[in-house]
Amino acid sequence: MHCHTREGSLDGKVPVAEFVKLLKEKGFDGMLVSDHNSYKGYRAWKEARGENPEDGFVVLQGIEYDTIDAGHMLVIMPEGVKLKILELRGLPVQFLIDIVHKNGGILGPAHPCGEKHLSFLNTRKHRNQMAFMDRFDFLEGFNACETQESNRQAREIADRFGLPAFGGSDAHREDCVGLGYTLFRQPVRTQAELIERVRSAGSDACSCGGAVYGKTARERIGKAKRLWVESFWVYNRLGSLWRFPRRRRELRRLYIRIK
Repeated sequence: MHCHTREGSLDGKVPVAEFVKLLKEKGFDGMLVSDHNSYKGYRAWKEARGENPEDGFVVLQGIEYDTIDAGHMLVIMPEGVKLKILELRGLPVQFLIDIVHKNGGILGPAHPCGEKHLSFLNTRKHRNQMAFMDRFDFLEGFNACETQESNRQAREIADRFGLPAFGGSDAHREDCVGLGYTLFRQPVRTQAELIERVRSAGSDACSCGGAVYGKTARERIGKAKRLWVESFWVYNRLGSLWRFPRRRRELRRLYIRIK
């Protein structure tokens, strides 16, 4: 439920076809492609395999969206809903929630208790963030690239708000693929089915777990970790400003259509 491909993420190292091969070998039935602010990885898979892959392995389209004020969000839209705004990072979280819900999708915080600036409860506005929690449809309760403590806190929040807890590897490299998992209690073959399962069953829709990776970039760089983390704030701000004109145009189109 959280995978970064070489085709779709600048820091992704594993091609989507290799993801599928590795996950099938590990006994998985499907994956959610969730590249950073991009659907390129999923598009690459569709172009290579067509609309009806014959092997039965499910590949769903998602995205990990970088908000300007609340870290990273996992977003899943129904088939056929194409919103360019979701590939233009930098929206405030309340705008993102409205856009996703008004167009039939679901969303929730990725690694909500993780690194500063990247995670919902560890941003500069963290004191106000819990007010949005009841507007989310799920949260990531296990992330293989986070610590045990971070994952424990995420599951506590999921329990507190009665939210489904997804598990994912957040894999960017091959040795991390398959370390996180989500077990759904009902079959999921499409994004529409996934959305329906989450909405109808709530916290009973799934369970999650896995093994912590422990070899992330932030762990390898040691004392330089603080500088590495703070650089993401600068990167996100500059990226948001760069995309502002295109976001504004897309928001105007969406507003007219929704109104």
